[in-house]
Amino acid sequence: MIMRPGHQQLLLPVNPFFLWASLIVALLLNMVPLGRAAWLPDLLALAIVFWSVHQPARIGIGAAFVFGLLMDVHQTALLGQHALSYTTLGFFAIMVHRRLLWYPLVSQALQVLPLFAISHVIEVAIRLVGGGIFPGWQFLIAPVIEATLWPLASLLLLAPQRRAPEPDANRPL
Repeated sequence: MIMRPGHQQLLLPVNPFFLWASLIVALLLNMVPLGRAAWLPDLLALAIVFWSVHQPARIGIGAAFVFGLLMDVHQTALLGQHALSYTTLGFFAIMVHRRLLWYPLVSQALQVLPLFAISHVIEVAIRLVGGGIFPGWQFLIAPVIEATLWPLASLLLLAPQRRAPEPDANRPL
C-alpha cells in the first residue's frame, strides 16, 4: 500500500451519524443571528467541502443542494443562490479530492481557497443579477477565513476516526 507523505495514520471509517451531525451543526451555526456581514465565514460551506473531500461517496452534490436550499430559505435569499454555490463547491471538492489528500494541511488550505472564493463570487453574482446591492469588497475576506479554518476543521472532524478501534492499557489512544 502506498502511504501518503508524512506517514499519516490510517483512519477508522467515519460514523455516518457524526458526519450528518457535523453538517447540521454547521448549518445551525450559520443560522445564529449575528447579522449577515459579508466577511463572516460560511461554516456550512467549509463542512460541505471537507466531507466532500474526505467522504465523496456519502456526501455529494445532492446533499450540498439540499443544504443550500435550507440556507436560501433561512436567509430569504433568491431560491437557489446558496444551492448553486454549495453544489459547485461539492462538485469541485469531489473533483480534486484524490489529489488534495496527498498534501499537508497548509497546502490543502491554499488549494481550497479558490473553491471558497468561487462560491462567494457565485453568491454575489446571483444576488446582483436578482437586483440586490453589492456587499462591498470585504466579501473577499470570507474565503480567506474559511481557508484558514481548514486545518482546524480537519483536526476536529477527523478526531473521532483517529481513536484506536479497541483501546487498552498498552495503547495511549
